[in-house]
Amino acid sequence: MSEPAFVVLIPARLGSSRLPDKPLADIAGLPMVVRVAQQALKSRAHRVVVAADDGRILSACNAHAIEAILTRTDHPSGSDRLSEAVKLLGLSPDTIVVNVQGDEPLIDPVHINEVAHLLAAQDQLSMSTLAHPITDLQDWHSPHVVKVVLDAHANASYFSRASIPCWRDAQAGQLPPFPVYRHVGLYAYRAAFLTVFPQLTPAPSEQLEALEQLRAIWHGYRIGVHVSEHASAPGVDTPDDLLRVNQLLSA
Repeated sequence: MSEPAFVVLIPARLGSSRLPDKPLADIAGLPMVVRVAQQALKSRAHRVVVAADDGRILSACNAHAIEAILTRTDHPSGSDRLSEAVKLLGLSPDTIVVNVQGDEPLIDPVHINEVAHLLAAQDQLSMSTLAHPITDLQDWHSPHVVKVVLDAHANASYFSRASIPCWRDAQAGQLPPFPVYRHVGLYAYRAAFLTVFPQLTPAPSEQLEALEQLRAIWHGYRIGVHVSEHASAPGVDTPDDLLRVNQLLSA
């Protein structure tokens, strides 16, 4: 199969309770959102665009030759921001859009290619995303690590912050005897679905888990999951994360 054409959109919101002005945080001498875009440009995307909510993000991108557009400040989620971006850019309904989070300066370009390819290869999918095996017991039990259960076709059955599937007969300190997966928040959509998704009624499970992707499953849409054997690099949510990523780049 030939390589699919796709666009990367990077939602970037200046407000952050844990790390103020996060998109502009310094990552080895560059604003974080620029670092993210530069990584995305290493993928096979034919276009990479930052969807910003503030002129300062736009200016930072322009200063480093990164394409960026200004979107509204009142969007409740990143998918709402991308829905507006799709309209502003005039993308055709069948365009594949990969949503790369604006706080992933070390994202692997190969992972971007993989989720785009999965969606392009399967017409019955509305979305695709990424996961990798959990090998650490602490990750398995952490509510900060989102887990995903797959069906026989490698589509997502459910996402949760809980340790799913529950192993009824587990002994203390044991992981399940078959692969269990950590979900990575990297998504591909067709532009037509991205304009529909924010209009769907939020799912009760989504509101409990604070996981927006559960809305798609609740409404009957299929999410394909590419399982990578390689864990994703850490993102940036807190000042400690920022320090860690800078140390990794320095090393």
